[in-house]
Amino acid sequence: MTRPKKTDDPVLAVRAVRTQQADKPVYAFFIAGADLLKIAEISRVHRDSEGSLQGFQRKGIKSHVQAITDFLDRGPVLFPNAIILAIAPSARFIQSRGERPEGDTRICEAGTLRIPMPRDGTKCAWIVDGQQRSIALSQAQNKAFPVPVVAFVSEELSVHREQFILVNKARPLDARLINELLPELDVVFPRDLSARKIPSELVHLLQTSRSSPFKGLIKRISEESSEAVVTDTTLVKAIRNSINGALGALAPYKCSADTPADIDAMFRILVGFWCAVRDVFPDAWGRPATESRLMHSAGIAAMSVLMDRVMSRVASGVDLRRHATEALTRLAPQCRWTSGRWNELQRDWNEIQNVSKDIRMLAGYLVRLDHAHAFSKVA
Repeated sequence: MTRPKKTDDPVLAVRAVRTQQADKPVYAFFIAGADLLKIAEISRVHRDSEGSLQGFQRKGIKSHVQAITDFLDRGPVLFPNAIILAIAPSARFIQSRGERPEGDTRICEAGTLRIPMPRDGTKCAWIVDGQQRSIALSQAQNKAFPVPVVAFVSEELSVHREQFILVNKARPLDARLINELLPELDVVFPRDLSARKIPSELVHLLQTSRSSPFKGLIKRISEESSEAVVTDTTLVKAIRNSINGALGALAPYKCSADTPADIDAMFRILVGFWCAVRDVFPDAWGRPATESRLMHSAGIAAMSVLMDRVMSRVASGVDLRRHATEALTRLAPQCRWTSGRWNELQRDWNEIQNVSKDIRMLAGYLVRLDHAHAFSKVA
């Protein structure tokens, strides 16, 4: 192998271990987060003037980068996710001298990796996986945050693309699994996960609390029950929409700059409304979605929109369940959850599907019925 020519360009020296895969050197080391983009570039996918495809990385997602930066800036955090780099042969590895320790598996060797940092601005490494994290780390307040890196030696774009596809084709964690894990963890999450934690926690309470009408009825990955009829993701989404919506019944209780989220108040509203749903529609409650569109994802979503309207006008001191029961009783005669036809919608009861169009149509009809009854005296 020809040794790289020595230059007076500065180098970044890091302690590393080296191994071999497919006849290519592979290094593992730690580097300050702020130094990543000093040695590695992001090869954006684009077409050159002749129409040939160049690069392989998609455009950066600002919201994702900002979420990671916010997470890193919250204080001491554990962030051991490794960045994968392709690195040029100009990076030199100098093996450490000395005897190997007893029991050494000889799968790798320790030493110092010297990474060139040419004065002309060119870089000798390319980010294969972790571009969003790399940008966030460069923007984080702690410029010395140690980041694990795995780098393989290759200057071939085809190899970079191959590894990029292999790394990113793996199926991500099931959203339902994440929803179940979140309530069990008492840590600070990035913004996108934090927004999912409270709805997931409320769904967990609905599944386990004795006061909940949903107790034992929610389908979760961790449980197998023939009695479960409502998918957890449906409730998580409905609750998240209520918390984030300007007119959501749960919105007044979300966290603000001065106060934490009032999960107890949110839970009381959910229990009050859904207990009333169970009381007013006992024949449709707790049955499989094939037998009851009330327990179908479309029914849950539409009724959650109605919940926002009904529970947002509860007067102080009024019993939540009684208020919801009175509202639902007025529109119950027009509902067709298990048989018959929704005449105004021109749909049989079992034709309502879990698609946006049907959910909006059903929710709109329920809200109009509620409005007509609740404000009839005003007219």
